Amino acid sequence: MTHDPLNDLLLFLTDSPTPWHATQEIGNRLAQQDATPLSEKEKWELKPGASYFVERGGSLCAFTLPKDSPEKATILATHTDSPALKLKPNPIFIENGLPFIHVETYGSPILSTWMNRDLVIAGRFLLSENDTIIEQLVLLDHAPVMIPSLAIHLDRDVNDKPTKIDKQRHLCPLLGIKGKNKKPEKIFEELTGIKHQDLLGADLYLVPFEKPRLIGLHTDIISSYRIDNLASAHASLLALLGAKKCPKHTIQMAIFYNHEEIGSETNEGASSPFLDDILKRISLSYHINEEDHLRMKNRSLCISIDMAHAIHPNYIEKYDQDNAPEMGEGVVIKHNANHRYATSGMSGAHITRLCQKLNIPYQTFASESNLPCGSTVGAITAARTGIETVDIGLAQLSMHAARELISAADHLHLCRLLKSSLES
Repeated sequence: MTHDPLNDLLLFLTDSPTPWHATQEIGNRLAQQDATPLSEKEKWELKPGASYFVERGGSLCAFTLPKDSPEKATILATHTDSPALKLKPNPIFIENGLPFIHVETYGSPILSTWMNRDLVIAGRFLLSENDTIIEQLVLLDHAPVMIPSLAIHLDRDVNDKPTKIDKQRHLCPLLGIKGKNKKPEKIFEELTGIKHQDLLGADLYLVPFEKPRLIGLHTDIISSYRIDNLASAHASLLALLGAKKCPKHTIQMAIFYNHEEIGSETNEGASSPFLDDILKRISLSYHINEEDHLRMKNRSLCISIDMAHAIHPNYIEKYDQDNAPEMGEGVVIKHNANHRYATSGMSGAHITRLCQKLNIPYQTFASESNLPCGSTVGAITAARTGIETVDIGLAQLSMHAARELISAADHLHLCRLLKSSLES
């Protein structure tokens, strides 16, 4: 583990404004520690004791193999995406001489938090080069934009009876002032430096411009966009990089999924065969037969790590106070009777025992019974693979806002717990 995980988390958040930036950053860090990149399109020749990683769009799976034939796997599962505003394919339009940007919501962001703050465009371009398609990651921080709200003088009831946000009309960022007599294609070229006819495709998002930082009287709170769920991804990455080499017969693995915030029903989401395909190819490399492969999965454990709702004293009626975690009080084990979280009595017991062994503080979460809970990649992974799964996370405030909060101490506890889980 890095000597300063908290500042490293701030760097990781800064360098990962989109899922593709996140997988690039994760891949770079893995390669620096001699992990070998793999292509799903090529034949794999895996070596016992070696480390590898494979990317699928905004998802990535990394693993270290045991020297002996694997009998189980310990899998850390997180996601790389966050609620956001995504640019439409033809994004720029002119209204009353001013250039604006068409966007649509990705996932479930708290829309009001995106207004009246500096935003930049980030994501990827798909371009043609030598008759092939290449991916170019971008962060257009030279041209911040803003979604301006209506002045209170024109909407006197805004604080008592907020006007419903029209996603088509009210979320359009202002790109500048000089827009008269310019075609949208020309403005796009000025913004990106890419000619419209050279662009084959793009996935572009708005990203808050403000940097991650430690805040509070004792700088004990982490404040940033995309804490949900890059804090979990960061802890998983540090655990994999810092863990002692595989215990005998155990695969150490971390998988970082894209598209959790929109349901995971994509070719790179948790509902895809991405994880199962990789486990199968690992077994094939060891010449493990079908029955032993199924036995290996049955012995394995998946730890799904995502954020949990910290109790908010200003809205106490929204919580079951006996089952609501607090920021700064340790790792959260998440429960739901309908298995929206994958935790069972047995899978939760694995984490409880490990926390007790390591003297790591832990707490539990269950929703107020009149309110539905969120979801994670945990239940999806469990159903897809049949692997025993537990859902854990960190207590968080302002979830799905453009700026979120977690406890710095909690993040350190999570890093230590995940590292130990891979070494167990």
